[in-house]
Amino acid sequence: MRRLGVRLLRHFYRPPLTGFRLLHQRGILTGSLPGHSSTIPGSSCHIHRSRASLAESITLVETQHPRKKELAQVLLQKVLVFRREQERRNGGKPVAFRVGLSGPPGAGKSSFIEVVGKMLTGQGHKVAVLAVDPSSCTSGGSLLGDKTRMTELSRDMNAFIRPSPASGTLGGVTRTTNEAIVLCEGAGYDIVLVETVGVGQSEFAVADMVDMFVLLIPPAGGDELQGIKRGIIERADLVVVTKSDGDLVVPARRIQTEYTSALKLLRRQTRSWNPKVVRASANTFEGIPEVWAKMEAYRAAMLSSGELQGRRRAQQKVWMWSLIQENVLWHFQNHPAVRGTLPRLEQKVTRGEISPGLAADLLLKAFSETS
Repeated sequence: MRRLGVRLLRHFYRPPLTGFRLLHQRGILTGSLPGHSSTIPGSSCHIHRSRASLAESITLVETQHPRKKELAQVLLQKVLVFRREQERRNGGKPVAFRVGLSGPPGAGKSSFIEVVGKMLTGQGHKVAVLAVDPSSCTSGGSLLGDKTRMTELSRDMNAFIRPSPASGTLGGVTRTTNEAIVLCEGAGYDIVLVETVGVGQSEFAVADMVDMFVLLIPPAGGDELQGIKRGIIERADLVVVTKSDGDLVVPARRIQTEYTSALKLLRRQTRSWNPKVVRASANTFEGIPEVWAKMEAYRAAMLSSGELQGRRRAQQKVWMWSLIQENVLWHFQNHPAVRGTLPRLEQKVTRGEISPGLAADLLLKAFSETS
């Protein structure tokens, strides 16, 4: 009996695949392996066009494991090479269209995205939705309930919905959201929608990774112009007044007029486009085709002027420096000299014995002298 068990184990057991071979086996990464001359037949150096492989790829770039982070960067480099080839064939113009959507809680972001997404998939587009959910300050957990709110779109095979936790990230956009956008484009999704957390710093973060930023505003939220920061309105390329149906049509028209007047007083972000304010209803579908028409008009105007390509190049530099700042802060906090001095200086600052500025100078001096 024992011999039979050993034979069965030898027959069925396969050693676990690691590293690059795991990516190739799962169809996530195709092409030649580093240090190997063999090439997978039919390789195209991009993510396999399946939702499961795309989900695994995004999980890989979100990991904090050092070895897996190296694999993630190899995967991203492959996808970037593929994307550059696509853009070269497209006359140097981006193939995919990135749209950031945000607004206050209750603005109907999920309902709006589902209706727009279903309309676009019906037109032959492939739509990816990256939804960032807020994380609890107490437990650190997130509900990740966007798929439950977008039931129809989540069942659409031409759509991909990926909820991700904010994990305390300033701005609500995770540090890997930009990389997830690249992976979605590599998987063949020509429209990427990024939904962010609430209203605040998230708009500034998402505006630095998308081609167009859309602000969704509910019609019955009190004094909207006081409740929304001016800086957020300045970043908006399109303002959509949602829930414009039934008894809310009149308030929606009033809000549309107020925002139209407010946007005239703000400085234009681009030479090619004036921000617009439109009304729409995800319940009755009224105004939804008009919203998409405005988005297409924006993209055409920005592409023809070359501003869209310039914006993307500037965004890459912004995200490089933001990641540098994040990593430098992590290394600073985990430096042995800083960890040994930090608790004592924190106590002195809280007791008022030294100023925060002096404590910061002492910590920076300890970090620089021992680095």
